[in-house]
Amino acid sequence: MITLTYRGRQAAQIENDLIRVTATTQGGHIAEIHYKPAAVNPLWTPPWPTIEPGSYDPARHPEYGAGIEASLLSGILGHNICLDTFGAPSPEEAAAGIPVHGEAPLAPYEVSAIPDGMLLSTTLDKAQLRFERQIRLAPSSNVLVFSETIENLSATDRPIAWTQHVTLGPPFLEPGRTLFRASATRSKVIDASFNNGQGLQQPDAEFDWPLCPRRDGRQSDLRVFTNEPVSGGFTAHLMDPARDQSYFLAWSPATKVLFGYVWRREEYPWLGRWEENHLRMEPPWNGQGVACGMEFGLSPMVGSRRQMVERGTLFGAPCYRWVPARSSLKARYCAFVNTSEYIPESIHWDGEDGIQFA
Repeated sequence: MITLTYRGRQAAQIENDLIRVTATTQGGHIAEIHYKPAAVNPLWTPPWPTIEPGSYDPARHPEYGAGIEASLLSGILGHNICLDTFGAPSPEEAAAGIPVHGEAPLAPYEVSAIPDGMLLSTTLDKAQLRFERQIRLAPSSNVLVFSETIENLSATDRPIAWTQHVTLGPPFLEPGRTLFRASATRSKVIDASFNNGQGLQQPDAEFDWPLCPRRDGRQSDLRVFTNEPVSGGFTAHLMDPARDQSYFLAWSPATKVLFGYVWRREEYPWLGRWEENHLRMEPPWNGQGVACGMEFGLSPMVGSRRQMVERGTLFGAPCYRWVPARSSLKARYCAFVNTSEYIPESIHWDGEDGIQFA
């Protein structure tokens, strides 16, 4: 592991002969999973320069907008963690200093070297949680293994959201070309409050993956990134209950790069698919955003903690998890990247650095 400056940000980096992985020390964002044979990073880099979240100030940084998301957007890169909320806080939580997606994507992290990898850890003071993420990359492997632990430091049981906000972007993400596969089943479009009611998706529509109902009566195939000039939306997808493992795959026909994540369904039963395609005109988006979030976690949709708890379940599956007092939760998952002439329909992970496609 080495420490360095990445796009003006303090970061840590591990690599082997195939992959280079960079994580920011503020926010703990996985900024790149760079595949050396194709010189491609599938993860999203925003079209605006980011800063350290700890240096963000509304008066000095109006370029990040005036909304509640501004502090998060000032530092967002690639794959960020949402903990212990997934979405906007309530007005009372916001007044108490809770940002969008919780403290974890803005917090400072301690970073240290471990065998074949790095360890990022932080304490979320307001949430009273301790969070650790290990990232391991074996020599000559194309598989990253993530191990995460959440420790509840308080004396009370807590309902939490815990989502891996993985976002893909150009040049890997191409309109009308980049393909997706996922172990998704029952699905639902978020309500009309998302994106201020804008976008092509039919709000609140329930459907089966991958054909999403549109306002105009047509359907969008979520297995291919849109070729519409302007679009955006969010859909929630229940991972297949018949599978122990869940996954998403993404393939770029231009570069022949296949990328994806695999996780245990019991740990993360939901996948949220967020699409932004020149829809958001406010700063810092300014109509320039192109991104596709494949966000797997405990909660189907973004919303406040109160909304999460009051929803309870969707399609019979839980929408949050309890972390007991003075106790811990753990999760493991993997990311991979390789060269492929096609996109497979499914994948199996052996729990270490071995994967097989079907």
